[in-house]
Amino acid sequence: MPKRKAAAFPKMRGTPGINVTTKLVCADNTGAKVLEVIAVAGYKGRQRRIPHASLGDVVICVVKQGTPKMRKKIVRAVIVRQRMPYRRKDGSWVQFEDNAAVLINPEGEPLGSEVHGPIAREAAKRWPSVGKIAKIIV
Repeated sequence: MPKRKAAAFPKMRGTPGINVTTKLVCADNTGAKVLEVIAVAGYKGRQRRIPHASLGDVVICVVKQGTPKMRKKIVRAVIVRQRMPYRRKDGSWVQFEDNAAVLINPEGEPLGSEVHGPIAREAAKRWPSVGKIAKIIV
């Protein structure tokens, strides 16, 4: 009888700190102020499980506060800060003061021209175009 293979589940990249319905601060200068997560791009989950995301993941959001032109728009964003502590390979733990995201277009380029506040090294490594416009990378 052949030996049974282990299930090929993808491993989590980091500690998931962002769920659906989480409010995020918009960390760029596009005119949006507060975003609400309505979906996680590429999330394959179990029935009735709430989709979650971590640093560097793409989420689909609706703009809750901002300029009248931006409000009620559905946008894509990359998570650059999360309040939930996460562990790095060197054993250190990192935690930010808020949950924040940067708006991107479908090609992955940021919509704004600058990022307010620090962004995580994991997000900058995965999205170099977002890392270029950031002032501080932690």
